Amino acid sequence: MIGGGRVRLNRWQQAAVAVGSAVGALLDPRRADLIAALGETTGKPAFERVLQRLKSSPEGRAILLERPRVISANVGHAWDLPANTFGAAYAKFMGSRNFSPDDRPPVRFMETDELAYVAMRAREVHDFWHTLFDLPTNLMGESALKVIEFQQMYLPMCLMSVVGGSLRFNDKQRKLFFQHYFPWAIRAGMQSTDLMCIYYEKHFHEDLEDVRRKWGITPAPAIPKQTQASAASSAPAKKPEIS
Repeated sequence: MIGGGRVRLNRWQQAAVAVGSAVGALLDPRRADLIAALGETTGKPAFERVLQRLKSSPEGRAILLERPRVISANVGHAWDLPANTFGAAYAKFMGSRNFSPDDRPPVRFMETDELAYVAMRAREVHDFWHTLFDLPTNLMGESALKVIEFQQMYLPMCLMSVVGGSLRFNDKQRKLFFQHYFPWAIRAGMQSTDLMCIYYEKHFHEDLEDVRRKWGITPAPAIPKQTQASAASSAPAKKPEIS
């Protein structure tokens, strides 16, 4: 379900939901529903721009026409693909963390079906990006991916998530993030192709390193040995949402 129980809000109601979601998500970043609500109520202009980019791209137009969903019924075949493929890497990422593609909350606050689908697509490709950029799902990895997502979509929620995440780091983690992950994420987001205009499911069978090269993706650099202990202590995120 893309927009089960969608709710139409006026501007004051949108502002109230955005503020409440922002405060709640800051207090408990594991609340995927609050993070999703924040992304929707602050992200309409960004999603409109993504929609126009999709309409201008051959793969993007195919995505809008077919409206693929990243759910178990549609991506389960990835678990049977050869180990070197993008699909197998995605399956390994999900399986090793006991994640399910069916866990994403529905879109509730988008005004049109098209925007609701774009918001849902942005949410559902999040784990593809984790796989491609080889980022962990701890707080540091999620914050780094939010930097890339902001550069790709300019969603205010992504920027707020980076700020909120950095406030939860201890001093060693904050230093590691801004010296190690942040500069890489800035470069990676700028160098990559338009990641929202890729029909990922049609590339599952391709070699992982080949698609990375094709899409201009630079995986996250290895953490320096002397800082691995600090990085390992980052609080794990159960299933942060992109929007």
